Amino acid sequence: MLSRARRCVGTLVALASLTGALATGTGCSTVASSGGPKTLTYTEDAKKAYEEAMQSFRSKDWESARPLFEEVKKKFSQSRYARLAELRLADIEFAQEKYTDAISQYRSFVTTYRTDREVEYARYKLAKALYFDISDTFLQPPAEERDQATTLDAHRELRAFVRAFPRSRYRKDVDYMLEVVLGRLARHELYVARYYRKRENYDAAIARIDYVLKTYPNSGLDPEALVLKGETLMMMNRRKEAKLIFELVVKDWGGPFGQDAKAFLEELKNPSQDPPDIKRPADPGPPAPKPDPKKTTPAAPAPPAAPKKP
Repeated sequence: MLSRARRCVGTLVALASLTGALATGTGCSTVASSGGPKTLTYTEDAKKAYEEAMQSFRSKDWESARPLFEEVKKKFSQSRYARLAELRLADIEFAQEKYTDAISQYRSFVTTYRTDREVEYARYKLAKALYFDISDTFLQPPAEERDQATTLDAHRELRAFVRAFPRSRYRKDVDYMLEVVLGRLARHELYVARYYRKRENYDAAIARIDYVLKTYPNSGLDPEALVLKGETLMMMNRRKEAKLIFELVVKDWGGPFGQDAKAFLEELKNPSQDPPDIKRPADPGPPAPKPDPKKTTPAAPAPPAAPKKP
């Protein structure tokens, strides 16, 4: 009797364990069926919608691509494809030379998604949009005569990019743009220095030249700035200081500005002679107002690839 009772108890325990296991398995199946497939479908639908928009984007059919990307942002706002759609919308503005709008949208992306892996691309395109926004055309006055607010903004963004991404794949292009921007800022300061010198405000002219030498040392305009400073010092009858500067230019740079410096050194030796005949930029008039820019067409890099299916 005791043995039979024990066998019955064992059977009941086994049945209870089996029932619990079945119940647990059924519960897991319910969670998977109610959560996993829905999430997978949402992501797949987002990717499909994004790729459809990208077909128009790659064909440069901007008017068709724009509403499709807007739809991705609205309908799949919780997916990664919504962020990519924001970048593509900024790229569309860039490609259409609407740089002000592109700048605003790239900045918005960088501010909103600071840790996103596409921030490097967005910051590069932001700097490039600022760079193209200051590009020269034959309808504009020389770069040094224009307002430099946008140029300064581009300079800040380019330098910040180099600090943040020193090994970036965009570094070569960024370095080129930075060199051009530095040259423009330096030329503007020298333009203003000549403006002051023409009006015999020599102290202000010297201050502008010194600012160039200190702030933009890699602009490539150091010898030009030094010769201008030496010439201005001569006008102030500070001949010893001028002589030291001209000697420095001859020693360290040579070239056309070295020849100018040599001519001024000869003049300092023979002050009774006529000034040397040196071809220099004409003294400017007052800075001209900035007109509406007419842009040039940039070559935009390929956008980042869509993320892989999770």
